[in-house]
Amino acid sequence: QVQVVESGGGSVQAGGSLRLSCAASGTTSSRYCMGWFRQAPGKAREVVARLWSDGDTTYQSSVKGRFATSKDNAKNILYLQMNSLKPEDTAMYYCAADIRLCSATSDLYLQFPDVPWGQGTQVTVSS
Repeated sequence: QVQVVESGGGSVQAGGSLRLSCAASGTTSSRYCMGWFRQAPGKAREVVARLWSDGDTTYQSSVKGRFATSKDNAKNILYLQMNSLKPEDTAMYYCAADIRLCSATSDLYLQFPDVPWGQGTQVTVSS
């Protein structure tokens, strides 16, 4: 099972930027996909971005054009560059690295009880 550690969160004003990092470890296999999710207080966890095995990335509609992923394959680190941040982006951000992310829909994946989530990193955007 792949373990992940998220970092890079913080507090910024609206319009600011942050770059989150997700370091994956615990396997020499590259057969997994990665994604970013977030959970705001009182709300369900939701997908932010998913990096597919073909290298394509899909984004939640509310972050398209503002967020972008990149991956350092040598270091097994997935980044999430977040620009033009809005107060509604405030949430705990989680990363996942899982072979099931290569095929499962986001709705299905979020129902799995054994997702190897990291500890998350808090992003707070003030207006």
